Amino acid sequence: MQPTTANASAVSAALAEQAESVCRHFLPNGRREGRYWIVGNVHGSPGKSLVIRLRGPGQPGKWNDMATGDHGDLLDIIRHRSPGSNFRDALAQARAFLAIPQTPPAPGPASAAERGPSSTALRLWNLCKPIPGTHAEAYLLARGIRNCSHASLRFHPALHYRERDDVRTLPALVAAATDPHGRITGVLRTYLDPERPAKARVPAPKKALGSIIGSTVRFAAPKTDACIVAGEGIETVLSILTAYPGSAGAATLSAAGLGAFDPPPERRIAIARDRGPDGIAAAMRLAERCMAAGNAFRILPPVLEDFNDDLVAFGPEGIRRGLAPS
Repeated sequence: MQPTTANASAVSAALAEQAESVCRHFLPNGRREGRYWIVGNVHGSPGKSLVIRLRGPGQPGKWNDMATGDHGDLLDIIRHRSPGSNFRDALAQARAFLAIPQTPPAPGPASAAERGPSSTALRLWNLCKPIPGTHAEAYLLARGIRNCSHASLRFHPALHYRERDDVRTLPALVAAATDPHGRITGVLRTYLDPERPAKARVPAPKKALGSIIGSTVRFAAPKTDACIVAGEGIETVLSILTAYPGSAGAATLSAAGLGAFDPPPERRIAIARDRGPDGIAAAMRLAERCMAAGNAFRILPPVLEDFNDDLVAFGPEGIRRGLAPS
């Protein structure tokens, strides 16, 4: 689609209308998660810190980098992707891109979710069952996780999986992502190997349905004032809860989500970060939010890549020893 005017706002608006095509072209190392494109940074590195909105509500094409605090639109992305180029060069690249007819992405489960993400996710959630005695429980137990009976986790024996030409059904652990009011906005499906208690051997064993940005998978604690363990992954948070079973948990499902997590008032927050620059940056962003809100907090660093790796390698006692005050 050729923009009707030469000004930057018209070009930016035209890019926003084709936000997913723009992201696939200029940021091919990223991936779609529900209504968003997730990538490492404006230069297109692999990772999870940069979040670009693909469709409403809100303005498509707008992005935020949770690691740096930077934000902008798709025209800014094009400028950053061409080192040494100026704004005029970026406009020229954008016009050239928009002049090429775009083939819309093939419809699939995710695009259906975008037409009604929360209701689609809720329908799927209602088709699932509690995980005790299921393949999902076997998977979590194999990862060293105990007390798998959380209300936010369920199991489906045969969920549709699609990755380009790969179409099949697989068992899945399904986690409900809820907003601060407890409404289910999306689900995270962890596809499992039907023959063994492990993730499926597929390119993307974890897939979101609906809207998970700004929502979390919550794990309740016996006491309402318990410390909240906040981390990216479900397995990461459940690993800390295995070592400290009196704690509550909040899995944000991405580094971007961890950096944007809103700590509840007056609650202590344990930030279970992953290794690597994205995990460290997200933890620091959340620490800043805790300081601004007056929440007591502590950043928990893993020994290996994440706390689930630590749990498998060292057990709950090993995690407690590693986190004990020196």
